[in-house]
Amino acid sequence: MKVKINKLPKSKIEILFELSWQEFSPYLDKAVLDFSERMEFKGFRPGKVPREIVEKEIGQGKILEKAAELAIREKYPKIVIERNLEVIGPPEVEVLKLALKNPFIFRTKVNVLPEIPLPDYRKIARETPKKEIVVEEKEVEDTLKWLRNSRAKFKDLEREAKEGDLVEIEYQSPQIENGKVYQDRFFLGKGHFLAGFEDNLKGMKRGEEKEFEIDFPKDYYQKELRGKKAKFKVKIIKIQEVELPEINDNFARSLGRFENLESLKKSIREGISREKEISEKERRRSEILERIAKACEFEIPEVLVSLEKERMLQDLKEKIEKELKISFDEYLQRIKKTKEEMRDSFSKLAQKRVKNFLILREIGKKEEVKVNEEEITEAINNFLKNYPSAQKAEREVNLDRLKEYYKGVIYNEKVFQLLENL
Repeated sequence: MKVKINKLPKSKIEILFELSWQEFSPYLDKAVLDFSERMEFKGFRPGKVPREIVEKEIGQGKILEKAAELAIREKYPKIVIERNLEVIGPPEVEVLKLALKNPFIFRTKVNVLPEIPLPDYRKIARETPKKEIVVEEKEVEDTLKWLRNSRAKFKDLEREAKEGDLVEIEYQSPQIENGKVYQDRFFLGKGHFLAGFEDNLKGMKRGEEKEFEIDFPKDYYQKELRGKKAKFKVKIIKIQEVELPEINDNFARSLGRFENLESLKKSIREGISREKEISEKERRRSEILERIAKACEFEIPEVLVSLEKERMLQDLKEKIEKELKISFDEYLQRIKKTKEEMRDSFSKLAQKRVKNFLILREIGKKEEVKVNEEEITEAINNFLKNYPSAQKAEREVNLDRLKEYYKGVIYNEKVFQLLENL
């Protein structure tokens, strides 16, 4: 068999196949047998119908087409494997010559992964600086304040409301949604209402109602209300005083395993440091990859970009339906976009993702990065631990897809570790 491979634009190749008549004729025999096995002919069992009867009943043309199909199905993947061709998706097949006693000639066109002209990625990785991790004392103090506020107690008050109190109110205005009643809860003086609104609440008691007028500012976001007066009716539902615990050794011990305030601060400092280290690792990885990609130009296969856009669209669909509890079609109607417009909006990011994927893959090949089955199995088992039962996992999880996913995750992690440790 003669085979010739030609490069085409946009990461495609053309493979020309030529089988001599001697090479092709066995497929003609297989085609006859295939038809014979499926033919019902009086006096003969399936598969035993004589060749001359098959040729007469089916026709030489159909038999030749079947033989061509069998030959293509066998020869194309064999060449892909032998020549180590990194093809993407199914090929386009065109039969160029098909006739008795003649060579069988056909060609395929298929997308392939492009050649990646990697720059000196090791040098780029070495020269990408890592920022020093510093934990400021203010960050520790802010975390302590957050912990203190999270354990605040609220005491109901019968006195008049004053600035700093936590107030719960009902309010309405004929100028806002035809007098719709709203509820809110905020610290008096920090509710960020219209200027003058909260001043009118000071001195009011629980259960008290009050009506007053204030002016909408001239730059108010609703044009129809700018500079106009508004009447408000407000009722105080509850007034509370916030009791905050004192930050001391007892406070630290109340949180669990801490001996004193200093051990709590140490734990907070270590936690902030770990978060910053993770953040810095992700930032540096992203910068290394960005620098490599900037120095690496190649044609990105459109088929991969299309697949990535489709995957991104599916991810968005699942997120919308899970978080917003509405159908994706309803979401598209609300934002006045079509699926095609949403898919096209992902083009730039999809190209970046595909390019990064191909670069990491090529670096991994050069560095002989391997992922073994034990690593994949461990990752899958850790994932499946989140399921309440094996039966639920079996119903909801596609193990083949999960295996491919974790293979990619582990592979990329190993490549990044290699780069950041240079």
